[in-house]
Amino acid sequence: MKLTINGEEREIDAPGEMPLLWALRDVAGLKGTKFGCGIASCGACTVLVNGVPRRSCVAPLDSIEGEVTTIEGLVGADGELHPVQKAWAEGNVAQCGYCQSGQIISAVALLSEIPEPTDEDIDINMNNLCRCGTYPQIRTAIRQASAEMKSSTSSAAKTDKVEG
Repeated sequence: MKLTINGEEREIDAPGEMPLLWALRDVAGLKGTKFGCGIASCGACTVLVNGVPRRSCVAPLDSIEGEVTTIEGLVGADGELHPVQKAWAEGNVAQCGYCQSGQIISAVALLSEIPEPTDEDIDINMNNLCRCGTYPQIRTAIRQASAEMKSSTSSAAKTDKVEG
């Protein structure tokens, strides 16, 4: 079966009923997506499928169509971290770090839907579990990433006007 993962088309030699999580980790060798619960409850396995967060531990391969983005796919071609990843690092969000790839992927999805989320938006949409309880740091990092993304968009718009 062919899958587009992080912008690259790959041939995945695995049965259609295999959960996407195991295809990513064991077949494609992408270890950033974590196994937490196996019942789509914790969010450690969250990836984006066509920009929408999906719990990969319960998503059979044969149900996946389109672009899959994992935590590894957020880094730019130049090695530049995604603004959410930068905010996470600068805010020292992670304690044990196990849930963080799923948290970051969920935050990216949130910011693509709601570029300037309120705390309530964050609380409603970030339904991943963090056993270390870093929810206040997660909220702060999402707000920081939002501001960075808004600033980058504003800078790009100004550059376009000058060059155009």
